[in-house]
Amino acid sequence: MSIFHAVILALIQGVTEFLPISSTAHLIILPRLTDWPDQGLAFDVALNTATWLAVVLYFRADILRLTAGFLRSIAGRRARGIGGNRDGRVAWMILIGTIPVGLAGFFAHDIVSGSLRSLFVVALSSIFWGIVLFIADRRRGTREIHGMGWGSVALIGIAQAIALIPGTSRSGITITAGLFTGLSRSAAARFSFLLSIIVGALAGSMEGLKLFKAGLDTPWLPLIAGFIIAFISAYIVIHLFLQFITRASMTVFVIYRVALGILLLAFTFI
Repeated sequence: MSIFHAVILALIQGVTEFLPISSTAHLIILPRLTDWPDQGLAFDVALNTATWLAVVLYFRADILRLTAGFLRSIAGRRARGIGGNRDGRVAWMILIGTIPVGLAGFFAHDIVSGSLRSLFVVALSSIFWGIVLFIADRRRGTREIHGMGWGSVALIGIAQAIALIPGTSRSGITITAGLFTGLSRSAAARFSFLLSIIVGALAGSMEGLKLFKAGLDTPWLPLIAGFIIAFISAYIVIHLFLQFITRASMTVFVIYRVALGILLLAFTFI
């Protein structure tokens, strides 16, 4: 793998991971449009770890606060049950919201990583969920994360499980579900990012185990370059995206998704 190859893949991963446009879709598309060889498991682990580290560091203050609230809820030191411990309640929401995707990943892994990884599926998912995002964005509310109910958490958790289908976008569909439940754009995005921390840790652990069994198969220089580029770009994108959605709609991402899906359908049938 060349440095140029590594930088392009890292930029794609870093820029698209937390935007509602599906990083998986772009990483599936690129090899189909180029003659680049598969980057290997080690490089995938490096990029995923880099973007996971970016969101962890960006939300480090939230993580510390939620962890303290969670520990208080476990220890029983709370004012009025879990409802009086707002940070502990949100921490439990994140944990419970992760259960559906964990179950789906366990039982449907072979299907998701096999027959569903096609340009046709990516195209349809990109278009369909882009349109759903457009509808949800017109119905957004003003509720913040602390005001969510458990039904809303369940809906967002199920949406995150559906995101295993390539082209759906984990951040896109969880933000969409959050908007449908009445969350503001910024609250829906923040909850989506917080959910990604646990999901990323679980996925990274599984990939790391596979890498340990398979052995390192990627040269160090491209791997290090890719890690740095993916981390920096992901961190910047998280910051800019959260700023952007406080003053603008999701329409630009909807247009991009639909246009991408149409192009892929054309490419598939030509």
